[in-house]
Amino acid sequence: MLTCIIRYQIDPAKKAQFEQYARNWGQAIPRCGADLVGYYAPHEGSSTLAYGIYNIPSLAEYEAYRARLAADPLGRENYDFAMRERFLLREDRTFLKLASAPHGEG
Repeated sequence: MLTCIIRYQIDPAKKAQFEQYARNWGQAIPRCGADLVGYYAPHEGSSTLAYGIYNIPSLAEYEAYRARLAADPLGRENYDFAMRERFLLREDRTFLKLASAPHGEG
């Protein structure tokens, strides 16, 4: 299992747009096959950093998931919304593998 962490730099004046974007992904991502942990908007501290986190079985599954997401009506709409509203200033993806045992194991 891989965890994808998306680190966003957002326009702090457009936090509400990011939150709408996050709610839309909250519907589309699970429907397209990834295990969504959540989207996180700024609250305290930095007003420009936000995160999206989900789990996917493998990089091959990630590619298939991305194709489904691009074909999903809400997914396409959300991509267009982000381009139109321009609240995402930067987006970086990192894929991590759990290196410690989950709580309660080991």
